[in-house]
Amino acid sequence: MAEPVVAMQMYTLRNEAAEDYPGTLREVADMGYKAVQVSGTHSYSAAEIRNVMDDLGLGSAGTHVGFAMMRDDFNAAVDLVKTLNTPYAIVPSCPGEYREDSQGWMRFAREMNEVAARMKEEGLVLGYHNHSFEFKDYGGKTGYDILWEIASDDIQPEIDTYWVRHGDHDPVAMLKRFAGRIDVVHFKDMGEGEGKPMVPVGDGILDWPAILEACRTGGAKWLDIEQDRCEPLAPLDAARKSLDNCRKWGLA
Repeated sequence: MAEPVVAMQMYTLRNEAAEDYPGTLREVADMGYKAVQVSGTHSYSAAEIRNVMDDLGLGSAGTHVGFAMMRDDFNAAVDLVKTLNTPYAIVPSCPGEYREDSQGWMRFAREMNEVAARMKEEGLVLGYHNHSFEFKDYGGKTGYDILWEIASDDIQPEIDTYWVRHGDHDPVAMLKRFAGRIDVVHFKDMGEGEGKPMVPVGDGILDWPAILEACRTGGAKWLDIEQDRCEPLAPLDAARKSLDNCRKWGLA
């Protein structure tokens, strides 16, 4: 089985990318990242970003596409994903309109199935990225459980290790639960102390040897490093620190 590739989730560098996406991609490549996951194109077109990625030899580790766009402007969503040279069209979050009760989660899951079937016809894979609100209880079941009870096997979870832990669940157990369906994983670490701070991958309290083993045995292809909040480090410095720690584990 091929070793998973470490990628940079560009949401980490959203402010830098908004100002100069091509230059930020060059800095990411210079650090040694071999791939990126695009999360928003800012004032740039997907084609412009793709061209720079190709010039730099950066692979494409999925892209986040809002569910409303997938549902209401499907052809544009497909064009975006294909232009960015990835099969993975990943919903970054469940829209608030579906989160009010269990019926809303059921409706979301059914609509996701409809989109997934259309994506499959295009040769694409629909994914879903979790936060921690999915683990709210709705009469004995979490939103996440409701989603995956109804979601088809064509949909993959993009498990975010930090947010699973933030929701009082075990990232290792979650990765094992979905083994074989975890092509893209979000690597994100949690620091000690009040507020559950985000820290560079490897600097926090998550069990990274066990997480990495679960990713390897579960068939992960892309390990996308993300840090929503990087203070006190600058985002580029945080990205570099995470990659350096991953290299110590034999990843590249």
